Amino acid sequence: MAIQTAQVSIENIDDAKGLDSVMTALKNITGVTAIDLDAESSIATVRYDDTDTSIHALTAAISMVDYVTQPYPIDAPQNPRYHD
Repeated sequence: MAIQTAQVSIENIDDAKGLDSVMTALKNITGVTAIDLDAESSIATVRYDDTDTSIHALTAAISMVDYVTQPYPIDAPQNPRYHD
């Protein structure tokens, strides 16, 4: 078991219903141990057990929320907010 921390964009989610939907989507993933949503910076910080899930499962779950156009891990080079 290795606990990992990932930051994923939740851009375009700025209301309570959308944030609740993201929280529900992430809570339903086996292995997620903690979730912190920061609507001001549009980032979800998620702690998860990498033997049970992956960053791909997190971004896939978030992408199913109607408000999100394209969730990226914050440190992914294709993320327009990424700064090397």
